[in-house]
Amino acid sequence: MLAYKDDFKYWLTKVTKEEQEELLAVENNDEQLKRRFAIPLEFGTAGMRGIIALGTGCLNRYTVRRATQGVANFIKQSGENAVKRGVVISYDTRNFSYEFALETAAVLAYNGIKVYLYNDTHPVPMCSFAIRHLNAFVGIMITASHNPKEYNGYKVYGQDGAQMSPEDTAVVVDYINSISDYFSVESVQINAERSKIMAMNGEVLQENIVVIGKNVEDAYFNELSKLSLSPDAVKEVASKIKIVYTPLHGSGYKPVTTILKQMNIPCNVVEEQKDPDGNFPTVAVPNPEQPDALKMGINLAKQLRSSIVIGTDPDADRMGVAIKDNNGEFILLNGNQIGAMMLNYILMRRKDMGILPENGAVVKTIVTTNLADMIAKSYGVTVYNVLTGFKFIGEKIKEWESNGKHTFLFGYEESFGYLSGTHSRDKDAVVSAMLFAEMACYYESKNIKLYDVLQDLFKKFGYFTEVSKSIAFGGVDGMSEMKAVMDKLRSRPINNIAGNPVLKFMDFSKSESKNIDGSIEKIDLPKTNVLKFMLSDDEWCCVRPSGTEPKLKIYVSVKGDTQELAKTKNQDVLGFMEMLVNN
Repeated sequence: MLAYKDDFKYWLTKVTKEEQEELLAVENNDEQLKRRFAIPLEFGTAGMRGIIALGTGCLNRYTVRRATQGVANFIKQSGENAVKRGVVISYDTRNFSYEFALETAAVLAYNGIKVYLYNDTHPVPMCSFAIRHLNAFVGIMITASHNPKEYNGYKVYGQDGAQMSPEDTAVVVDYINSISDYFSVESVQINAERSKIMAMNGEVLQENIVVIGKNVEDAYFNELSKLSLSPDAVKEVASKIKIVYTPLHGSGYKPVTTILKQMNIPCNVVEEQKDPDGNFPTVAVPNPEQPDALKMGINLAKQLRSSIVIGTDPDADRMGVAIKDNNGEFILLNGNQIGAMMLNYILMRRKDMGILPENGAVVKTIVTTNLADMIAKSYGVTVYNVLTGFKFIGEKIKEWESNGKHTFLFGYEESFGYLSGTHSRDKDAVVSAMLFAEMACYYESKNIKLYDVLQDLFKKFGYFTEVSKSIAFGGVDGMSEMKAVMDKLRSRPINNIAGNPVLKFMDFSKSESKNIDGSIEKIDLPKTNVLKFMLSDDEWCCVRPSGTEPKLKIYVSVKGDTQELAKTKNQDVLGFMEMLVNN
């Protein structure tokens, strides 16, 4: 008997009668059994994420309980102070997010660990903020971010409010893997309806569980309001620009509309996408990176004669934007463009106001456009490049708060994640929506279109064009196939990409960079399975595997004298990289 079939039979004896029915429905489907039981759901650097279903390879209350017991063991081995400081738990609007949050709280409480549970759906940045505000030791966010509706996930944060460090994660993973029986995890009973929990405000739900009070929300919004840079412009023109906002059925609705109201920036919400709904009925995928996700927002903007649409994903850590071009047509900005515009606005306004610090610094990931570097340097601001994952941006904030070397001004990654301020240590679509809306007001007060702002940046620094593409590897062997592709790319000599000489080959798994003249330089970043090819001072392409699913991602960033030339070059480089990956 194969091991995955043994696991299937064991689960049948342990789950509830209703759950048995779900398993029995796939008993004779070998592919389904393999997907559910052949490979356990991996707890990676950002936690775990998977399809909601029964089985060791999926996300369900048993895999959530097991992961939580691993976190609990990590906390207990960290000492009594860690146990008392406890854990913040937040959750978004996805299916079973609330239920998984309660399962998490119940396991931690059984272990005698203090729990701070949000009374309703709250986004990633408010989870990150609450960790430090409440002096908690760990944070847990139940979300699968912008994945399709079939998914949910479990993200773990450290005491600094950033996603847990690789070192601590490794300890947690060891504790999780030591639990062979998923049904051995104990938990307390939480006897309260959801409506009762939603009505609670700082009250005790169970001996070790406290429901987070409104005072924490108020403190969060107070920190965001301090980041405003153009209140006079808002006062002058806010009523004219008619901003359209969509939360895409996610957790962003209340916080985004709350902060915009506090800033006196009116917005028009897409009514059909306002209410929480884990099935995301109006979009194929609740991802503001996708043009279709903002389609209803754009339609509303056309009716209202608005020129700006803002959308946030289910856990409100990512923000997408559509603006009108000079032909009056809406275009969806990519994450590099949104970040570059916000960066330029923040640095420009700080300089105008005389509050741009001499030791100011910006942090971005190694797959984010070099346009950011050029903008920052034009203001005399230092730029740091870190590995993919916002936790590495959070680490820089923590480092500089400790040594005073730099003042953090802005951080972003190309995948629609941005952070202004240090209230959160993860990307924050709430403050991003606030600042983008304020930026729109500022330029409106100067009679300047947002589209022209972007074009002026291109004219000054070059027409940067970026594209990324994911290549999926299916089946149970997907992860190993993806690894083989990376090994092949690493070993074969690639001196030219689509007619562009490779000036530098960067292998982050070795922390090593090989120049065109054969000289070797060290990369001062943690080792990771990423390859980057430098084509010129500002152009590059990069290949990296996903940390949570069998997908290989290709990134390309080039520039040209015109947008047309840059786009053509971009497609040539992308096509060449796809050929390398597929052959």
